[in-house]
Amino acid sequence: MSRRTPPPAQSVTSAPEPLGADQARRARRYLIQMGIRVVCFLVAVLTWSRVPLWVSLVLIVGAVVLPYIAVLFANAGRERRDDAPPGYLPHLLDAAPTARPVAPAPPTPGPGPADEPWRAGDRPTGHDGADDDDTRGGTR
Repeated sequence: MSRRTPPPAQSVTSAPEPLGADQARRARRYLIQMGIRVVCFLVAVLTWSRVPLWVSLVLIVGAVVLPYIAVLFANAGRERRDDAPPGYLPHLLDAAPTARPVAPAPPTPGPGPADEPWRAGDRPTGHDGADDDDTRGGTR
């Protein structure tokens, strides 16, 4: 009898960050970025006539573009970890099941005597010469 080695235990360091901690980290980052936006806007307004015009315009553009970037980062969600736990096979989990091959349809015979309708008295005979009876309860 062979002994199997048990699978390795899940490492605590490879566990994902808790959802609450992830949401708090993203909210903190968003608030910091919005704070930078407010500072950019206030500095642009307060220094409008004291600094060159291009500096004020750069600050205003930063104040306009920063909310879009902040929302993108806040909605990014949980980051994927490159190091997967042992035994995790993502290529097998993401693959779709393979389809079974379909057999081709049998060829249809061309026009000939086999396509003629049978008359009541003309019944074809089987390979052994006996009459075929395909009705339910018939004899063979």
